[in-house]
Amino acid sequence: MAKSLRVLGFAGSLRKASTNRGLLRAAAGLLPADMTLEVFDIAPIPLYDADVEAAGRPEAVTAFREAIRGADALVIACPEYNYSVPGVLKNAIDWASRGADQPFAGKPVAFMGAGGGLGTARSQYHLRQVCVYLDMHPLNRPELFVPMAGQKFDGDGNLTDESVRPRIAALLEALAAWTRRLGG
Repeated sequence: MAKSLRVLGFAGSLRKASTNRGLLRAAAGLLPADMTLEVFDIAPIPLYDADVEAAGRPEAVTAFREAIRGADALVIACPEYNYSVPGVLKNAIDWASRGADQPFAGKPVAFMGAGGGLGTARSQYHLRQVCVYLDMHPLNRPELFVPMAGQKFDGDGNLTDESVRPRIAALLEALAAWTRRLGG
């Protein structure tokens, strides 16, 4: 029997009713039997400041780095702001990647995103570029873009469109296989 895979999920949105946080909540109920999902809230991570870093890494950043390091794989729910990665997500990644011991190297990662007409395709593409520099291993297929999110989630950010659930489950199954293929 294969070992259980520990997956860390985080969303690039701080809103409590975020549709991307909603994707992670939906994912928690669609996991393969051999996978667990911990969702990390990036809200407490401060804006990156080299002076703050020089004085000592903030607790929230240390917790984020440890959660990444302890995971077998990552799932990032990425909104799209101005055709790119949201600032809060890029900030969290920047903080966690500081130092030679950055925890992203070698990690398998899958992306999902709920947004407008293209469902975060452009931000996910930019996020892939960041992952290349960090030596991560993005899952290429399936891709999960949820367009017209306002019609597929309720006012609290909960997924209401049942046609999206099998796509989330397929992404998680593929991430499990990808992680195992890479030796995780």
